[in-house]
Amino acid sequence: MTATSCRVGVDIGGTFTDIALDVNGVLHSTKILTDYELPERAILTGVRQVVEQAGLALSDIDQLIHGTTLATNALIERRGARTAFITTEGLRDTLEMRTENRFEQYDINIVLPPPLIDREHRYTLRERLNVKGQVLIAPAQAEIDALVERIAEGNYQSVAIGFIHSYVNGAHERQLRDALQARLPQLSISISSEVSPQMREFERFNTVCANAYVKPLIKSYLDRLVVTLKQEGADCPVFMIHSGGGIISVQSAAEFPVRLVESGPAGGAIFAADIARRYQLENVLSFDMGGTTAKICLIEDQVPKTAKTFEVARTYRFKKGSGMPISIPVVEMVEIGAGGGSIASIDSMRQIRVGPHSAASEPGPACYDRGGLEPTITDANLLLGRLDADNFAGGALRLSRDNAANAMARVIGQPLGMQADTAAFGVCEVVDENMANAGRVHAVESGKDIADYTMITFGGGGPLHAARLCEKMGVARFIVPAGAGVGSAIGFLRAPFGYEAVRSAFVRLSEFEAAQVNGLIDEMKAESLGFLRQGMPEGEPEMDCTAFMRYVGQGWEIPVALPFKAFSAADTVEFKARFEEAYTRFFGRPIEGPDIEIVSWSVRASSPLPPVARIEEVGAAYRAHEVTRRQVFDVAAGGFVEASIYPREDLQVGARMDGPAIIVERETSTFVTSNFTATVQPDGCLLVVRR
Repeated sequence: MTATSCRVGVDIGGTFTDIALDVNGVLHSTKILTDYELPERAILTGVRQVVEQAGLALSDIDQLIHGTTLATNALIERRGARTAFITTEGLRDTLEMRTENRFEQYDINIVLPPPLIDREHRYTLRERLNVKGQVLIAPAQAEIDALVERIAEGNYQSVAIGFIHSYVNGAHERQLRDALQARLPQLSISISSEVSPQMREFERFNTVCANAYVKPLIKSYLDRLVVTLKQEGADCPVFMIHSGGGIISVQSAAEFPVRLVESGPAGGAIFAADIARRYQLENVLSFDMGGTTAKICLIEDQVPKTAKTFEVARTYRFKKGSGMPISIPVVEMVEIGAGGGSIASIDSMRQIRVGPHSAASEPGPACYDRGGLEPTITDANLLLGRLDADNFAGGALRLSRDNAANAMARVIGQPLGMQADTAAFGVCEVVDENMANAGRVHAVESGKDIADYTMITFGGGGPLHAARLCEKMGVARFIVPAGAGVGSAIGFLRAPFGYEAVRSAFVRLSEFEAAQVNGLIDEMKAESLGFLRQGMPEGEPEMDCTAFMRYVGQGWEIPVALPFKAFSAADTVEFKARFEEAYTRFFGRPIEGPDIEIVSWSVRASSPLPPVARIEEVGAAYRAHEVTRRQVFDVAAGGFVEASIYPREDLQVGARMDGPAIIVERETSTFVTSNFTATVQPDGCLLVVRR
């Protein structure tokens, strides 16, 4: 059988690898425990399963779209290549000095993330450009040659190069790269003027170092993946999701792997945005809870919020500035270590703590019976009756309640003098409060009232915790889409081909030079289209332009959408009006008097999104028939109650289920608390509304 359209989405998470297959609009999916030794092995196992479900062969696959947390995990766990960093003389310690900002002002024991590259592996070259990119000190060839020999003696696998003001003029970085490649052709090299041509040295240097640090690892993995698929008969193009939510070629991803750092979570936001388009929802809170982390993203006007910088590996929860900054376009979200595998413990004040450490897939939660000894959120959900020990992951994995109870009692229950079930409730309450607090903080930082939003939840753990989160945040309704357990993988299949070029270039509106700006925009358009054409089918791309603007004298800028066209000096009137409108939206009112300047520019090229079938919400038509009942802990009742169990595949449009109830499916389960009622919608989504 040959399908006219057969596309596979693959999301490698910290615990599970999710696979979604779309055959002419019909979805097949599965979850496989992530293989840390050879991640591509789990992918192949899962892809075989879904193509067999569809009655196809591997050779029928037309396209595979992939997102992964491997780059993120390598940065957090410091498992990258042996890397050197070369910078301008005098800036060797920029990575360590950071911005001198104290993100926790009154903490005398403040802990900063250590630099990605130790001082002994950081080198300098005597060279200098001014802020306009003009050469003040040209590097001497003898010094370049000596530096190349030092790198050769260091036995490095990868090198990052970041010179001051190279975002304006990257000539010196390219000169050094050419010298290194001539002497060391196997060396992996990243230069900041290509990876992140943006101002602010610390952020740019850190980004190019992160790219160099993970580049050999990711390139090796992607090469193995493509070869393995081809050897097994899946001779299809492989594409990657980048952090900004677009699809790029596997070759581009291997060259700029730092763009993959948030690729998996970006797929989830795309999935939620697609559901928002179908239901015509303007304000959506995307909640994705997997095996290792939970991600929360605001989606407004059916488009995920984006940013041009973000942080990984924060040392302080929710604290901006406490992590490792990465300057790339990214879907903006808050991410916390709260997944099914997150480990629960007791701190020195005898309080329950959950995460950020995870049992992952090896050994996994205690209930997996694979050697895990620490209690996790999955163990807590099992003890509270939310999971069926005999039908977890469609029966592929049998859970041990005894192991979960023993781990929970030993680590949490006995030190606090409580039963395992009570300890499990405490663990879930703590993690739910952590996630609710993260959602509230994220909304407040964006100036939004979270109570006005509809939550769209997915991931293996999202539907289990969504109702309790909504209770804590004051959200009145949430949607559980069909295929929620593998939501990010499905999101990959609904993502556009896209690439965003970002450059820093100062332009004051009072001194606007149209020719200079238009030349820059043309360069960025060519760059973004160059990446886009590596995979996008024929057609006319959509182009967007954003200017990052501020009043002269301010330290930070805000994004302002501009029309994509050739600009003239007369357009500065529109620039000012758009900036003041955006500034008022952020801060309440504009400022009279100061000049306005543009700091950075963004040009995004993407394939147009296909039209979607609009869904009209329906009310309950009949009360669904439960197949069984079991004891489930209910917060409102303060103890265990009888809850109805419904297989999701048996439910028809209009079916109504009053909480407490559990709606089970292969990849996840939806827990409807006693405060909510669920109704099946025309596209199979569950609309869960507070009574």
